[in-house]
Amino acid sequence: MKVYRSLEEFTKLPLAVVTQGTFDGVHAAHQIILNRVKLLASELGGETVVITYDPHPRMVLFPEDHGLQLLSTLEEKITLLSEQNIDHLIVLPFTKDFSRLSSLEFIRDIIVNKIGTKYLVIGYNHRFGKNREGSFAHLKEFGPAYGFQIQEIPEQDIEHVAVSSTKIREALLRGEVGLAAKFLSKFYSLQGKVIEGRKLGRTIGYPTANVEPLNPLKLVPAHGVYAAFVEIKGKKYGGMLNIGNNPTVPGKGRSIEINIFDFNEDIYNQNINIGFVEKLREERTFDGLDALKTQLHIDKLQTLAIINAKCTAN
Repeated sequence: MKVYRSLEEFTKLPLAVVTQGTFDGVHAAHQIILNRVKLLASELGGETVVITYDPHPRMVLFPEDHGLQLLSTLEEKITLLSEQNIDHLIVLPFTKDFSRLSSLEFIRDIIVNKIGTKYLVIGYNHRFGKNREGSFAHLKEFGPAYGFQIQEIPEQDIEHVAVSSTKIREALLRGEVGLAAKFLSKFYSLQGKVIEGRKLGRTIGYPTANVEPLNPLKLVPAHGVYAAFVEIKGKKYGGMLNIGNNPTVPGKGRSIEINIFDFNEDIYNQNINIGFVEKLREERTFDGLDALKTQLHIDKLQTLAIINAKCTAN
């Protein structure tokens, strides 16, 4: 997949089959749209083009709203779209000026003149252009005049997978990482940097890597203990992960810590990728470190069983 960070880098195609959107998470409903784009391109002998935006439009349109949490960072989104075998990905800088483009300007100047669109695929109820004025009706009106056809994915084709980025965010914020994995067609992941911790875990036989998310906008699932895996330098390990305030060891504030199985290397300041497999339990206070150690042993046995059952199938 070729990636373009601006329209100036892109050379107009003779036959482009195009879709556009934020594609946060590249989840199952997104994949329905992408599969239709690929099918049409194959039938017509064209090339697939996906248009997405950076930063997320909400950051520009509603800068006072600090609640945005991303399912995928831009680099993660690029990787996910590459896995969908798209030919071209255009990452348009989303600015105030760009947001003021009318639906006609967007269609004429970008979709047609810059990209060479012959077929545009959109999800139902898709809106675009200044104040979201553009609609399927606009596209049907402008299509014949500018030489492209439009296909809208019907509501029932999207709704049968019962998924949206909002539903995935809500599931993760409830700790339902298994449901999120079903919606995403893969485990939800979080990239982070290993930072210095208090090293208390190693005193009870469960050393942990303290992780700081690389992107502060990346959604962190609900507090609790999770079965997880971690990728380090291309190698995958199982582990049990805690998100929360460590009530048995107070004074830390929120932390993300993972005990990595069968691993004993110094990875401070290295980037790792965590995959959330299943939530084990809520975080709770124990009557001292011995009680905590006993529970961690139970958590590890449960985690090993879950990972052996689920990760081998993914």
